[in-house]
Amino acid sequence: MPKRSKSSARWLAEHAADPYVKRAHEEGWRSRAAFKLEEINKAERLTKPGMTIVDLGAAPGGWSQYAARVLGGKGRVIALDVLEMPALPGVEFIQGDFSEDAVLERLRASLGGDKVDLVLSDMAPNMMGIADVDHDRSMYLADLAVEFAAHALRPGGDLLMKVFQGREFQPLIARLRKAYETVKLRKPKASRARSPEVYVLARGYRLV
Repeated sequence: MPKRSKSSARWLAEHAADPYVKRAHEEGWRSRAAFKLEEINKAERLTKPGMTIVDLGAAPGGWSQYAARVLGGKGRVIALDVLEMPALPGVEFIQGDFSEDAVLERLRASLGGDKVDLVLSDMAPNMMGIADVDHDRSMYLADLAVEFAAHALRPGGDLLMKVFQGREFQPLIARLRKAYETVKLRKPKASRARSPEVYVLARGYRLV
């Protein structure tokens, strides 16, 4: 059996000791990511019953699970991921690569012409450990989320997405500020301190 790299061994050790991992297991959440959305939602009041929510990069389902619990059966949560995701109560799941037109069309067909109240994106690339490459790949996914939101959101709708900081980060923020009433940055407590990820919350979509 090949030996684990130092970085993967470190990640496994951190994961095993992570209090949010333990708490997720104890409380029945699909992943520790649920606590990131929970913290942001409690501060910003993003979700409420009756909403239509799209969750991009959903697997294993922590964000979708949390959103569905908040909706309480009133509204829709549509989740999408290239990976398989076991069924969740109150969540409609589409498996496919969001960068493919055919998959995007399946998502649009599922919406049936309805506008979306909130787009969530926790999409992230498989990290290669090369900073510039990882940043470019993450920004590509962020651009896909922004483009989808521009066509899917109702006026006044919101976008919350994970972004990795780097040279293209500020241009993205400037772009969002032209299309939304407010743009905030969030670093939830459940987000590991050494991770370059931040969560961008763009609220009040304006038709542009």
